Order: sequence, then structure tokens, then C-alpha cells
Amino acid sequence: MKRTNGSRTRIMRRAGLAGGGVALVIASAVFASLAQSETHEGDDASRHTISPIKHVIVIVGENRTFDQVFGAYQPRTGQTVSNLLSRRIINADGSPGTNFSAAAQYTAQATDPSHFQLSPGGKAPYTTLPAPNTGSAPTAASDANPPPFATLAAAQAAESDALEPQDIVHLTTGATGLPQKSVDTRFGTNTFTLPNGPYQISRVGPDYDQYIASPVHRFYQAWQQADCSVSHASADNPSGCLADLFAWVETTIGAGSNGNAQSATFNDQTTGEGSTALGFYNVNNGKDMPYFTALAKQYTISDNYHQPVMGGTGANSIMLGTADALYFTDGQGHVATPPTNEIEDPRPQSGTNNWYAQDGYAGGSYSNCSDAKQPGVDAIVGYLGTLPYHPNPNCAASAYYLLNNYNPGYNGDGSVNTSAFTIPPSPVRTIADSLLAKHISWKYYGEGWNTFKSSDPKVSGASVYCNICNPFLYETAIMTNKEVVGKHFKDVPDLYDDIADGKLPAVSYVKPGGLLDGHPASSKYGLYEGFVRKIIDAVQRRPELWKSTAIFITNDEGGGYYDSGYVQPLDFFGDGSRIPLIVVSPYSQGGRVVHEYADHVSIIKFIERNWSLAPITSRSRDNLPNPVQTSPNPYVPVNAPAIGDLFSVFSFRHGDDRHEHGDGNN
Repeated sequence: MKRTNGSRTRIMRRAGLAGGGVALVIASAVFASLAQSETHEGDDASRHTISPIKHVIVIVGENRTFDQVFGAYQPRTGQTVSNLLSRRIINADGSPGTNFSAAAQYTAQATDPSHFQLSPGGKAPYTTLPAPNTGSAPTAASDANPPPFATLAAAQAAESDALEPQDIVHLTTGATGLPQKSVDTRFGTNTFTLPNGPYQISRVGPDYDQYIASPVHRFYQAWQQADCSVSHASADNPSGCLADLFAWVETTIGAGSNGNAQSATFNDQTTGEGSTALGFYNVNNGKDMPYFTALAKQYTISDNYHQPVMGGTGANSIMLGTADALYFTDGQGHVATPPTNEIEDPRPQSGTNNWYAQDGYAGGSYSNCSDAKQPGVDAIVGYLGTLPYHPNPNCAASAYYLLNNYNPGYNGDGSVNTSAFTIPPSPVRTIADSLLAKHISWKYYGEGWNTFKSSDPKVSGASVYCNICNPFLYETAIMTNKEVVGKHFKDVPDLYDDIADGKLPAVSYVKPGGLLDGHPASSKYGLYEGFVRKIIDAVQRRPELWKSTAIFITNDEGGGYYDSGYVQPLDFFGDGSRIPLIVVSPYSQGGRVVHEYADHVSIIKFIERNWSLAPITSRSRDNLPNPVQTSPNPYVPVNAPAIGDLFSVFSFRHGDDRHEHGDGNN
């Protein structure tokens, strides 16, 4: 289904995430005055950086973990990587490896209606995984609500601005040929006999250009899939998160109950997922992820970059702009209490195994995580308290934080969004305020903006624009300033015009529309590769621009896929699973793999360090220190909680900046 403004169906499909904290008593007028400090592309402030990087482009796709994309990746000689292959969970051909059992999945028992269990008991390993499911993936090219398109001409008419000609054809291929929410029999004889662990998706169909189901990626589900307990902790995994309940959570609760009773015929296919979460691509076969694999071999990737929040798109996208989370307000910036059916209650309904009592109507949900007596909160806060470094939950008193996906408080035309399942206008400060205050140029290029900003709901509602993905669309100080919105919110064709005209701002956020973002079921990762390729090609055709640009390619979150990497709890909201990060720049060449612990806030920290900006607020995550990582485990910060600023990604020549040369293995 398309993501449209105020669309209940879009929100339900985008089962997503949670937020962090934020300075609650913030006068909107203060930030409105900052927003009045208009930015000019030619201002000297944009050129004043501590490194040769004068332009940062952040491209954000959808819903893939590091192992789902690079689980079989083999780096260049001299580099190391932590993935399914290096850990011998799989072999290079995708078959089970000698350490396959390290990724085994378990069933569990969560039947006590009085308590949400973060690490439930009664665990037993699966003999074979539940069969994968088709979910909401398109059944045929003639679907009434594409993707894919039925004809190449229709695909060209829709996406010629965002894809190069050779990639558009992939909008017409890859449909399942099967009913939605049915067993995915494209796996042939393996469908009902999948070994208990990760399996190669690209056995589906002739190649990797196939639409597949989307796993659950919601807040409490993600915490539960991680199965975190200090009783599981070890030297290699001090947080004690085992990541062994992915299939069980998929099949017992999936994308949520929304308060409905469990069906009398409920089984392991009812949620429309099966064991979708355990699928991975194999970059060794020459077909899967060819463009991103080529970029990894030539530039730099991180194998320790994480989604900042457990769950899905909404809160992770917010964190990419705020370094914090959003809370429910009265529309005037004051803390308020949301409707009862929008408050999370992940305790199992009586007589069920893990079927949540209330999972937040229509894809959203809030929790007051300052109150340990609230359903679900006690389990997470209690676990954080047992960690040796005692991370602060970072939950302000009486605040109900957004955990998953609700529409932003503003429409594209600047009017207040009064539709159901919408988080009210937010007073929370963003990196945009920091940039505006210092006259540093920035833009948010979202595909479909020119239609989404229409005041005609039929036009805006049909746009491919992802409204929940734009962190600045939530903020009162930004959205009530028409001059700021008009100058800084743009469409993808504007990006190519700015590149060609030499007017690219210092900081660019770029978001593909719903057909090209790589989101499982509604898109394909190859389409996201094509979207990214066109941008990189455009930048590299302008040598003066290319020599001063860093392009960060990532996803909003992991989409609920399994990942074998270490997770560092920072606060109530996350971190979550590892996700891909590819950095393309003249200063990130060499096929390097960096291990510095990072998440989306690290991109904010890079921007702040490069342009000498202060943290967004006194409580935002960009105040956390850079990690200190030493042997024997180079992936775990010894000064937790800590996240890096990504300067280790780059190799600046002596004299190119005022800071040390990044060795790539911090």
C-alpha cells in the first residue's frame, strides 16, 4: 500500500517504533525565533568546516538490517567484518555454517496477562522454522494498487525523475504470483523444512529482484525479539541480548492486536509473516545487492551502525532529526495524555500466548516511560537498571512518548493535521534549528513533496511522499514559518537541479518515495539501489562538488529482520539492531570496514563536529561521548553509553583538517 498523508492503511503497514526523551518545557516561540534566522546557500558559515567535507548528503532507505544485506559480505584483504559469514553462522554459499546454532530461534511462553515479559520463559528451539509468508507483497503486475506497475510506460511516467533508465524496468517485475498473507511457496521444497536459523531469500524466484513480505518492526515487539537479560550476558555480549525470538514474536503477535481479540483459528501464518525475519541476501552470488556491494568494495561501510530506537520508521526518522524522541502534547507544546486506545499495553490477553492487550490503534502507540508501573515499561526500565553502567531511561515526568508511527502534526501546506492517529505539533528542537541559527544551509529533499504539499487532500493523499519520515514536519517552529518551509523542503527533481547548478546545501536529507525506498512488500532493495545510484552519478559528474562531499547511505531501521550484532542499550528507546551504512566520498575510499559504535545520532554528531555546532538540547543523545573500544571486543564501548561521530570513517590527508587521521577501526 502507498504511504499517504493521514492514511490509516499506510500507518498500519508501517508498523514502527518509539521515541526518546526531549526537553519538555520548551517555548515554541524560542524556536520560532531561531527559525527566523534564514539560511543562505552562499553564506560563509556553510563553508567553515573542520574537515574538507563541505557537503553532507544523507540518503535514507527502508527496513534492512546489516546481516540481511551484508550477512555474507567478504571484505577486502586486511579488513575484518562481523556478520553471519565471519561468525560461521552461514557458509559463503548461504548454507548453514558450523556455528549455525548461534542464530537458532526459540518458541517461548508469555501467558501472564498481568505482565509483559521482555525475556519470557518456557523457551524451546524450533525444529524447523515456520514457513515464510507473502504478507502484503504484490501478487501480480496487474494489481490495482501497484507496485509493481503493469507496463514500462506507466513506470516511466511515475519514476523517470528518480531512477536512471536501466532501473525503471524493475518496477514491473518481481510480483509473487501468490495470494497475499499465504505461505510463500516460491521456496519450493524448502518452504516447510527451513533449518532453524537464517536462510537465503534469493532462492525465491529467478533472482533477488522479488517482492517479499515485511516482518514486524514495532517497539515492544523489537525489544522482545532481542530477548535481553543480564542473565544472558557474557564478555562478548555484555548487554545479554540474544536475538533469538524473532520468529516467535512474528508468529504470536506480528504487527499488533490493536486491541482486537485473537482469532479462534489463529496459527503461525495468521499474522502474514511466518519466519520472514530470518531471511538474508547473499552478495557472493553476483546477483544480490550488486551496486551496494560494489560501493562497499570501493568506499567504506560500518558493521556497528544501529537504528536508534527499537521498532519502525516513525520514531527512528524522528531521531535522525532530533537526537531524541517526541511526546504527546495538547497542540501547544505542553505535556498531555493521549486517548486510551493509543496507549500501549503489551501484556498478553488472557488465554493467549503473547497476543498483546492493546498495541496502539492504527499503527501508533505511546507509553509514559517515566512511570515504571505502566504496562511494558517496568520490564524495560527494570532491565536497564540491571546493566552495570545503568543507562538513564531518559523519560521526562508524565510524558507519553511516541513508540511507533503516527502522522506528523502538520500537513505539507503548513496546516495543522487534524486527522486521526496524528501526534500533535511538537515543540522539540531539531538539527534544523541549529543549522538555521548559524546560517548553515540545509534542505530536506523528499520524493513526492510537490504533490504532498498540495492543500487538496486528494492530491496530497495520493503522493508517494513519506510524511512520517521527515523529522522536521513534526516541529512547530519549522512548520509555522512559511519562508523556512518554502526554502528548505524540496522534491527530488530540485535535488538534481541544485547539483547541476552548484547550489547543493551544506546538509541534505534525501528520502525516496514509497515505491523506491526498499521497504519490503511495497518496494524492493534493488529499487533503492537504483535511487542511490542516480544521486551518486550526478554528484560525481561535478568534480568540484564531488571532492568536498560525503554521502551517507543508510536505512531508517532494520525492518524487523534478524541481525547477529551487539546491541548497546542507551535508554528506554534503544538502540536497536545494526543497519547498513555506506559512506561514499573521496575521503572514504579503500573498501574499509569501520567498527566504531554508532547510530543515526552519529550523523547529527558528525554535522555538529564538522560545522562546530553545539548539541541540539541538553538532553539529546548527541551529548553522549564518543565510544572507547578496545580488545578483546572491538565492538563494545567500555564507556557506555556512547556513540561515535563517524569521523573514523574518513581518511583525511595531513593538513586537510584539524583532527586526527581516522584509522577506521576505533
